[in-house]
Amino acid sequence: MNIIKSLVLVALTVFSVGACAQETIKEEMAKKYPEVKIEKITKAAYGNLYEVFAGNEIFYTDEKATFLLLGTLIDTKTRINVSQERLQKLTAIKFDDLPFEHAIKLVRGNGSRRIAIFEDPNCGYCKKFEQDVNSIDNLTAYIFAYPILAQDSIDKSKSVWCSTDRLKAWQDLMLREKPPTAPGTCDTPIDKVLALGRKMNITGTPTTFFEDGERISGALPKDRIEAKLVAAKMPPAADAKR
Repeated sequence: MNIIKSLVLVALTVFSVGACAQETIKEEMAKKYPEVKIEKITKAAYGNLYEVFAGNEIFYTDEKATFLLLGTLIDTKTRINVSQERLQKLTAIKFDDLPFEHAIKLVRGNGSRRIAIFEDPNCGYCKKFEQDVNSIDNLTAYIFAYPILAQDSIDKSKSVWCSTDRLKAWQDLMLREKPPTAPGTCDTPIDKVLALGRKMNITGTPTTFFEDGERISGALPKDRIEAKLVAAKMPPAADAKR
């Protein structure tokens, strides 16, 4: 029993020290960088550092916030990008909370695996990404037109949404460089999607969300998409049918 009590005491002491350090970091950051809105502070598993999550970014500091370490943390043993993996976890969302009614829906095969993609119609990386997405079987892709590059992007997005066949108009544009011709004068959700993207701090395209809620920015190669689809797939009992 004495051993158990000792272990509990050690655990409580460690927790207390960690909580104290987190409060110190918050206080020091508030004094030195009041514009930074800290969302979460976590004790990192490396170099006695503390991970600070703020504004959809990660940086590192010590327990007294005497320095800031900006950049990517790599585990030299596994070569894993620790910062990227943590950022994907910290910026994860509830996939089924996305407003799918504002998206263009692409279904391939049985559509059992789902992703949501925010894309700008003038984004070259998005067009390359679309080619890979359209070659993957058993996939449902919810494509949110997210026109952040130019007014022309907004005009094209609205025109696509107002087309009789939205998916065809989108694919003609993204895969075949054929601009939409429909007047973009119908009621579109483009402004709502833009507001949603800003709320979720989506600053670049393509940005992809998988079923586990994790986001990945940039155009992934096909093999990485497949690997992530497998990793993110929820148990059948928890799957939401759409």
